[in-house]
Amino acid sequence: MRVATSRPDLPPGTSGNYAVSIAQPLNVVEGPLNSLALLLLTVTGVGVLGAATAGVAIARSGLRPVEQLTGTAEHIARTEDLAVRIPVDGKDEIARLSQSFNSMTEALATSRDRQQQLIADAGHELRTPLTSLRTNIELLVRSEKSGRKLPEGVRSDLLTSITAQIGELASLIGDLQELSRSDARSSSSSFQAVAFHQVTERALSRAKLRGANLHFSIDLQEWYVWAEPVALERAIVNLLDNAIKFSPNDATVTVRLDKGQLSIRDEGPGIGSTELPHVFDRFWRSPSARSLPGSGLGLAIVAKTVKQSGGTVSLQSREESGTEALMCMPGSPKPPPGGTNDG
Repeated sequence: MRVATSRPDLPPGTSGNYAVSIAQPLNVVEGPLNSLALLLLTVTGVGVLGAATAGVAIARSGLRPVEQLTGTAEHIARTEDLAVRIPVDGKDEIARLSQSFNSMTEALATSRDRQQQLIADAGHELRTPLTSLRTNIELLVRSEKSGRKLPEGVRSDLLTSITAQIGELASLIGDLQELSRSDARSSSSSFQAVAFHQVTERALSRAKLRGANLHFSIDLQEWYVWAEPVALERAIVNLLDNAIKFSPNDATVTVRLDKGQLSIRDEGPGIGSTELPHVFDRFWRSPSARSLPGSGLGLAIVAKTVKQSGGTVSLQSREESGTEALMCMPGSPKPPPGGTNDG
């Protein structure tokens, strides 16, 4: 009980000592307080439990894409199946990570397909000269073992054919090595400031040895580019070799370099409109040129080299006759401050 005692003010004329005591049970106060404490405890417990449940749900929802990404990566590592993709939902960091992962697996799948296609094409191209080479060598070995000598003309033809086939194999292997090294070059430090006109002059000096029966009209303006010197020279030599290969005797090969555009024109039979879209494909050769020497990789090497340097290359048939190759390289007519190092 709560007791409050006080002495009241007596009215005038009243005598005696008086006191007033008022008693009240404490449960009137303690009851609401206990109820309030129980209510707060209940609300707090429900709040903590709700927050924990919501936190777990949000964490699982937020980490579900990461779990999918982890599962996909483990699946790819286990099965080497690059066709698997992660569904992308939203534009947050997890969605960007999933999209980047999908792009990476797509690039890897494309690279693997191209590698398998290259191996298949290389095997197909190698099979013909190897079969012919094996046949010719077996004829020579059989002649030696049996003691029956081949006629001098036949033996000479066989040896000439073997030499040509070995040269064809060496050329094909060299082109394959060039293609395999091109990706490494693009990410290495071998790129430098190059005098495009000087590289073209060196390529011309090499190509003229193969076209002694041709005339060359040359006009080279100064131009400086950022490229890998050896690869760029090889690309120009490949274009010049094509012009020389298809030019008739006493024809003129015109070479012009103006504002970064290298033009190489020949007076050959030209290229059909249906064949132009395929000229830069690996191992593709025109039906009319399959009897000529070559691996079908020269223009593929040119396209890859020019693309890595930020340029473009194209072939087009001229209206009168022949073919024109256009190689456009970004650069400047003035040398860079540090000079060039393409010797």
